[in-house]
Amino acid sequence: MPSVEMRFYEELNDFLPLDRRKIAFTQAFRGRISVKDLVESLGVPHTEIDLILVNGCSVDFSYLVHDGDRISVYPVFEALDITPVLRLRPRPLRVTRFVADIHLGKLAKHLRMLGFDTLYRNDYQDDELARISRRQGRILLTRDCGLLKRNEVTHGYWIRSKSPIEQLQEVVRRFDLAGATTPFSRCLTCNEALSSVEKGEVIDRLQEETREVFSEFRTCRACGKIYWPGSHYQRMQNLIDRLFGFPDNQAK
Repeated sequence: MPSVEMRFYEELNDFLPLDRRKIAFTQAFRGRISVKDLVESLGVPHTEIDLILVNGCSVDFSYLVHDGDRISVYPVFEALDITPVLRLRPRPLRVTRFVADIHLGKLAKHLRMLGFDTLYRNDYQDDELARISRRQGRILLTRDCGLLKRNEVTHGYWIRSKSPIEQLQEVVRRFDLAGATTPFSRCLTCNEALSSVEKGEVIDRLQEETREVFSEFRTCRACGKIYWPGSHYQRMQNLIDRLFGFPDNQAK
């Protein structure tokens, strides 16, 4: 039976059994099989991969493996520009936007808190998530590895942690987002961008204590929710400071 030598790098080893992590191993295959189908048969979703080298040359997912090939599989490169050799995604996403599966409601809210356009509903079906990701150019965030193996999904990430705060840290690291945050610029409820509003425009909708203490307000034109720098705002600000170490005069 034909076989290849394979090696997965860095966090891609999370998907492999212990005896195959961080080492080169031999993998047999039958018939004509693409490198995409081969790596996914081992449990690694194609959306987690940024570069595949076969015998030292970059290939795309459609490459048909041959007996004796040496295949190296790499995750996203955060500090190194691999554009000249990248073959997997000829049209990278220009804007970082997300769609999250039904298990990631708190993560979606945290991403919105940081200003990232994040779609979420607790009744999204897998087909709908894949379709939204592809048609709207959104990165699909999910706890379901199988969902990321769908051909329709081109950009996605498997969330490792079960803790919403750790999930947020994962996403920020994975997509290098720390410098792109615009905290408190998006509605936590419906995801729309917030607009500054004069106090007089919303004063009749505020409680007496809020009217007396606060003077700066933002509103969501879509759902009508009003935001101001109260105790909930300060708790979110403290979370951002812990996560990213922003000075007090930033991340406003």
